[in-house]
Amino acid sequence: MSAYTRTIRRSVSLTTAFLLFLQLTFSQDRFQPVSDWVNTNLPDLGGRAVLLIWKDGQLVYNQAFNNLSKRQQTAGKIRARVQGKEEEEVLQDYTSTTRERIASASKWLSAALVLTFVDEGKLRLSDTVGKFLPSLSKYGKGHIRIWHCLSHTTGIKEGGLRETIGNLQKITTMDAYIDQLLTAPMEGEPGKVFRYGNTGLQLAAAVIEKISGKDFETLFRERIADPLEMKNTDFGKSGLPLAAGGAWSTPEDYLNFLLMIRNEGMFRERRILSKAMVHEMQKNKIGRDCLIAQSPDEAGSWGYGLGCWLADPQLAIAPRKDAMPEAKRSNVSSSPGLFGSYPWVDNDRNYAAFLFVYNLRHKGRQERYRELKEVVDAAVR
Repeated sequence: MSAYTRTIRRSVSLTTAFLLFLQLTFSQDRFQPVSDWVNTNLPDLGGRAVLLIWKDGQLVYNQAFNNLSKRQQTAGKIRARVQGKEEEEVLQDYTSTTRERIASASKWLSAALVLTFVDEGKLRLSDTVGKFLPSLSKYGKGHIRIWHCLSHTTGIKEGGLRETIGNLQKITTMDAYIDQLLTAPMEGEPGKVFRYGNTGLQLAAAVIEKISGKDFETLFRERIADPLEMKNTDFGKSGLPLAAGGAWSTPEDYLNFLLMIRNEGMFRERRILSKAMVHEMQKNKIGRDCLIAQSPDEAGSWGYGLGCWLADPQLAIAPRKDAMPEAKRSNVSSSPGLFGSYPWVDNDRNYAAFLFVYNLRHKGRQERYRELKEVVDAAVR
């Protein structure tokens, strides 16, 4: 090798290293406002947070923030005693592999699972639940359709969150759940009343168990968790799986799910959902004549698709009486949870992000979601 060749190669190597350094520096500068926002809001986020952002085929941001106040540490110790855990386990720093309950972020996962049956032709969104669970027809609930279940428009009135979760935790099988549901009161026609809660997703979970002959946890592992390499995500593995809010996950795991949604059903060259079903999830199902009986404050003016909220809901109009409303696909979909975690996908800007926290205080949460997304939007441009 000539001295000239060695000189050229060394020059190219140094140039490449310099460009990589500039790229890294630029990336850090670009996302500094994001880090500043999280640090500023960390006390209101629970004192710990992990934020992951995926853009243009790569992870462009992965940061953990840990600074529990004395009050938050005390609350954590109380939680440890109540749950029978070691204090160190409950108070440990968050990382991208920390496993925690994600509450209503579970709904997106469960809806996707149900839609795999639609893709296979074993189920239709227009099918009635009475077709698979005939006992419901005897009590005036058999005409509820699958799309009603996935959009919280079953028309079944359920109690408050604590009451509903308390009742579900006493039940150990789907059959027992259906038996309890038989006499639940109706508050309106299916599709005409939106009540955000647990009933619809749990009813859909019972349907796919009947269709498949398998339990919900097994179905989730086979059809969603394993294909998406979500190795630390499940619905508790004991008792009745709570389809609407019982999942445990990690930031890394849940981001894989978001990437599948952003890639219109594909994950690592494997199809999980059809493009049509992903698009259907992101179409508003709340028609103009739908009464909003209950919606969390943090949802604001968002619309709702199949298992996920829509931050920019499009007008939904049913083409005929009792038909599923039709709307254009929304650009921004999300499924925030009671404990504060905030996953979202932005189709227009081509990115997915997940803010992973554990914080029961929800005051001001909607405004924080909006602010964070605006800061991230500016960074990923």
